[in-house]
Amino acid sequence: MKKILLFVLIFTFLMTPINIEAENLKSPQIAAKAAIVMDQRSGRILFEKNISEKLPMASTTKIMTLLLALEYGNLNDIVTVSKKAASVGGSSIWLSPGEKISMINLLYGLMLNSGNDAATAIAEHISGSVDKFVELMNKKAKEIGAYNTNFVTPSGLDIGIDNHYTTAYDLALITRYAFNNYNKFAEIVSTKEKTIPWDGKGYDRYLRNKNKMLWQYEGADGVKTGFTNKAGRCLVASATRNGQRLISVVLNSGPMWEDTQKILDYSFANYTPIKIISKGQMVKTISVVNGKGKYLPLIYNSDFILPISKDEEINVKIDYSLPKSVKAPIGIGEKVGVAIVKLNDNQIATIDVVAGKNVDERDYKFNFKTIIKNWIDILQY
Repeated sequence: MKKILLFVLIFTFLMTPINIEAENLKSPQIAAKAAIVMDQRSGRILFEKNISEKLPMASTTKIMTLLLALEYGNLNDIVTVSKKAASVGGSSIWLSPGEKISMINLLYGLMLNSGNDAATAIAEHISGSVDKFVELMNKKAKEIGAYNTNFVTPSGLDIGIDNHYTTAYDLALITRYAFNNYNKFAEIVSTKEKTIPWDGKGYDRYLRNKNKMLWQYEGADGVKTGFTNKAGRCLVASATRNGQRLISVVLNSGPMWEDTQKILDYSFANYTPIKIISKGQMVKTISVVNGKGKYLPLIYNSDFILPISKDEEINVKIDYSLPKSVKAPIGIGEKVGVAIVKLNDNQIATIDVVAGKNVDERDYKFNFKTIIKNWIDILQY
């Protein structure tokens, strides 16, 4: 009897389908105080935990420092290191007072070795002082939309400093902006190792990126680690698979490597990039007032790719804000309106809708030719 019962139990287990998809969709439990995964292309949030909580962020601060160096600096500039920059504590690339070093080498030292001395030297060179550079940092944060961020230093070194904070959302937003606007940003943050000159020392500095994700995680290509006693362990990471780059942030996370891997694995497993809109795709045709052509084809100005889960695809909708007609003249590529992409009735993005061809304005010569043609057509009829 026992054997029969055991056989029934085993048979039932084997014949019961395992819902792997449901298991995949289960959101991971992590130790981080705050965390996020953001799709770099669309900006969609795929995972979140306390993403609006203001927290110190240690050396992940240097993402903004790098961004501003790329925006306002010259990579070929030679920077003279001040006594103040050379004396900054914490992690460094061992700069010496009076040393001359190129801006590009400072940027590698900033991101690979997390050089606080490099951050100060960069700030002084671009803005003349650390205080003025910090003003630039906070101005840029607001421009990007990182409204819950406040910088006090260009390095993130927060000993004896208050009011230096960000949120997981803001830090992802800043990182996304950097990826979207600067190819050099992506190149620097994905570099595993680099050798740069050591002025006057007769040998070179060897830099090794502190971001272990670059070695340990498939597709990892950035971004920055951070640690202070106040901030705890912080990590902004990025990984690209099948053309999809995801940005993750964990703040105050003891197991930051494990937490980061969990939330990236979850996001890659459950969200697939789908092309919702194709550049050049026809939207509709509208009439043209006083044009040599009566109708204007409208097309999408860019692709739009959105990461969605399997059950979300039917909930993607596109609304339009378009005029019924336009007045000539109008040039090809000129913006006419927008397409509004919605998911579950929430707006995700707007895509420009543009003129698909040129339509010139009617003039006296064109009108005269049209009248003659119409008369000829009538006479022939």
